[in-house]
Amino acid sequence: MGLSSNLDHKVQLIHRQIADFQDDKKSLFASSSFQTHSLPMLHILGRSVADLPVYFIQTGFHFPETLAFRDKVAKEFDLTLKNIESHVPKSQQRNAQGNLYFTSDPDYCCFLNKTQPMQPLLAQFDVWVNGVRADQNANRKNLNSIENTPQGGMRYHPMLDWSRKEIWEYITEMNLPRHPLDNQGYMSIGCEPCTLKPTLGEERDGRWLGQSKTECGLHTELVSK
Repeated sequence: MGLSSNLDHKVQLIHRQIADFQDDKKSLFASSSFQTHSLPMLHILGRSVADLPVYFIQTGFHFPETLAFRDKVAKEFDLTLKNIESHVPKSQQRNAQGNLYFTSDPDYCCFLNKTQPMQPLLAQFDVWVNGVRADQNANRKNLNSIENTPQGGMRYHPMLDWSRKEIWEYITEMNLPRHPLDNQGYMSIGCEPCTLKPTLGEERDGRWLGQSKTECGLHTELVSK
């Protein structure tokens, strides 16, 4: 059957933007959480950029299913997978009571394990490609497809105007694999301690449930307006 004409047009726009970056001699890297809805971007990039480094932030708190899925996808898509992690050992990520920070200060936990490890890459590369979508939350709705970073580079959000329906159309038409936790009712999968099954059917409702927190900091602190 193939992709709809509208979705095929969006794919071609991504290819063109990547080609423009390459023509301008920009160095690129991508990051991914390796959820099912992450795969269209990785699949498209794999057809646009040879040996594009794809970074996975290894927080040390991921579901084992995510790590296995990451390795499976990297092999199937022939990705140049690279893992990054915090330089602060977990023994130093504890509060005065000896509990890991995700129990008392999840913002600081995310900073140590996600935002801080990403910062050196933004100084090393010209363009960071990531898969945020405007329909995921209010913060992401306000992003542009290309933003500046505090380090003087650029962020490129190729999937920003894709809907959840379009993501799943691409996954279905390209017969992409599914994260094993999808079948258990998870829709947005982050670190295991801070991820529950959503109760309202919204994609990110299960993240940091019961808190005002909706972002880890990658898409707030690492954007320069």
